[in-house]
Amino acid sequence: MAQKSPLLSIWSLPQPVFVFGSAILAASAAANHWMDAGLLVSILMFAPIPLLLIAERLLPKRRDWLLNWRDLLEDSFWVFATYLIWVPIYDEAYDTPISNFFASLRDASGFPFRLEAETTVGLVVAALIGIFAKEFIAYWLHRIQHRFMFFWRIHATHHHITKLSVARAERTHPLEFLGLNLGSAIALAFLGASPDVVGVVVVFGLTSAHFNHSNLPLVSGVFGWLFNTAQWHQLHHSCNYDESNTNYGCVVILWDRVFGTFSGKDNIERVGNGTGEQLSLLSQLTIPFRSDEVLRSL
Repeated sequence: MAQKSPLLSIWSLPQPVFVFGSAILAASAAANHWMDAGLLVSILMFAPIPLLLIAERLLPKRRDWLLNWRDLLEDSFWVFATYLIWVPIYDEAYDTPISNFFASLRDASGFPFRLEAETTVGLVVAALIGIFAKEFIAYWLHRIQHRFMFFWRIHATHHHITKLSVARAERTHPLEFLGLNLGSAIALAFLGASPDVVGVVVVFGLTSAHFNHSNLPLVSGVFGWLFNTAQWHQLHHSCNYDESNTNYGCVVILWDRVFGTFSGKDNIERVGNGTGEQLSLLSQLTIPFRSDEVLRSL
């Protein structure tokens, strides 16, 4: 039975405070020029990782999820590979053919609305519109990945984790960035999002993702009515097949509520996929190239 999240618990505050606080900081820097907005966005992208790692060590939700040195080294690989190799490569790819195609489609359609603003509040509001739009696409892509083996093979790496922790948000196979970036490339390009709006979207999304994977006793509260939270996302990483096929939203949980895939169940038994055993780094990187039979046996 689904459990109700206490709305006024102190543990319902850290995630929305940090997520909205980071977005407001990025928007304020862009609007008021008190700091280089691009530099601040870069700082805010990484800042939650060491802070949440310390918090996990001091106040873990589950002690069996605490990381050892091997875990920390492996997570470091995924973080550095993501931001130094895979993201730059895909940014170049999406900035040209895909984003430009949908920007041209927008111009040809005469769509009158543009996601741009010059004030802090305006940038945050524009970013939230962009987030809900791109998350609608991401929700369906994510759901398809869980439905068809062909698409699951590029997503499976993210589910073959046996503990939850902040940097596990980056445990994503490089091929999966094809799907992860598609929603943003389509929605933000078609809506004409300005670079400042895109920066706020990135900060809001990454801060959310880091909190959603953290090993902290967070509860959803009011924030969890619309946005995904650590409490909701932990269930998605359950080793139980039915439980993992819920709460597909990456940043937004609203689309799960609308389309019937939301679950408020708490306290999962095990994290992982299939056998629930921890895979080697090599196995994680080669998952997309394995046979269906091997994938089912992992």
